[in-house]
Amino acid sequence: MELLGVAKLKGGFVHVVFVALLLGSVSGIGVNWGTQSTHLLPPPTVVKMLKDNGIQKVKLFDADSSILDALKKSGIQVMVGIPNDMLYMLANSVQAAEKWVSKNISAHVSSGGVDIRYVAVGNEPFLSTYNGTFESTTLPALQNIQSALVKSGLGNQVKVTVPMNADVYLSASDKPSDGNFRPDIHDLMLQIVKFLSQNNAPFTVNIYPFISLYSDANFPVDFAFFNGFQSPINDNGRIYDNVLDANHDTLVWALQKNGFGNLPIVVGEIGWPTDGDHNANLQYAQRFNQGFMSRFVAGKGTPMRPGPIDAYLFSLIDEDDKSIQPGNFERHWGLFYYDGKPKYPLNLGTRTNGLVGASGVAYLPKKWCILKPSANLNSDQVAPSVSYACQNADCTSLGYGTSCGGLDVRGNLSYAFNSYYQVNDQMDSACKFPGLSVVTDKDPSTPSCKFIIMIQTDSAELIRNRKRIWFLPIMLFVYLFHNVM
Repeated sequence: MELLGVAKLKGGFVHVVFVALLLGSVSGIGVNWGTQSTHLLPPPTVVKMLKDNGIQKVKLFDADSSILDALKKSGIQVMVGIPNDMLYMLANSVQAAEKWVSKNISAHVSSGGVDIRYVAVGNEPFLSTYNGTFESTTLPALQNIQSALVKSGLGNQVKVTVPMNADVYLSASDKPSDGNFRPDIHDLMLQIVKFLSQNNAPFTVNIYPFISLYSDANFPVDFAFFNGFQSPINDNGRIYDNVLDANHDTLVWALQKNGFGNLPIVVGEIGWPTDGDHNANLQYAQRFNQGFMSRFVAGKGTPMRPGPIDAYLFSLIDEDDKSIQPGNFERHWGLFYYDGKPKYPLNLGTRTNGLVGASGVAYLPKKWCILKPSANLNSDQVAPSVSYACQNADCTSLGYGTSCGGLDVRGNLSYAFNSYYQVNDQMDSACKFPGLSVVTDKDPSTPSCKFIIMIQTDSAELIRNRKRIWFLPIMLFVYLFHNVM
């Protein structure tokens, strides 16, 4: 059992001043704004939601111009992301880096009034499951982006960083003081840390106590939260009663042992999902996020860094098109559902007492695609139909311990059909599962399982155009399933 969690002019006057300035900016919580959804809320709607909730910082995973345009003169500080698949190009071409900065940073800062503070070069590029794919390109890309920022005159205003998964460091024991960088990337990490330090840039790390619980059946549940743990870690007098503190300070020790003990740390992602696993539920998510926010608002740090933490909650809105390779919970990290409705009470310590939902959201008509009451469950069309629906929509709320885990077989089929129907904007052809499906105006939802009605969005047209290529193949898929499998 790994209690520390899984994945995740040094000392001079100028550096001290920079640390003070950076900590001075830790006045409000940030959020991650992801866009891997089939139906996106309009960026202006989301920006209004951010402002209504008093959220002062946002972290993006790319440089979507429509989002950056919506953030103009909003007063919200922005971290713009560069996806991992761009690292090779940026590492091998200074010109490409300069062009990227000119288009995605300079243009929005100088003329657009967007308050960009950071460029996140890559996203968890050294994740162990990537098997070293980005190890040779991350640092050169970081260096080229930094050079491009300096050339554009933004070197002091916009800082580079690399959001790392907490698996880039580890401890030989359960004690944070035994922490160091992962042996296979130790030297590379020191090069990156040195570069960040030289450029007055922070180390960004994503810490997920939920993953600790998800990955280890023996992990003590209470250690993932902030309500006290009966068997805390005593690390030479420093007491650790939660995994966030222990994990964070393992990084602090790794930095300190290698000569960078004063390097600022940003927690780039922290949160708890609400569905897709028996430990991913509304109660645990509210417990974790409120516990974290209470500490954040109080300015409580960790035993090694007792001051305020700079952090971004993960995430703002659920994303129904994310990869579920890590687990079904991946589509359910949002503080808000897909339509901008708050999931549970949460006090962010801002001018609101709870979360404020999106306003002016339009929905499709109140109709659902369900299993026909007369449908034969022994039909050979059932298996390929539900498989097709779930492959091309979102069935991650089905299964053991999930919000819809209590449905019977008919309920599961109806949920799958409706998910496909809604993702495809209630098109008639999306409820044509052979001999099995029918459209109804009676809500099939249960107290714990919501059968959604999709929102009307501009992004829906893009999805429709993409889906038309494989829309008609429901019947073809069923045919192939039986004649090829």
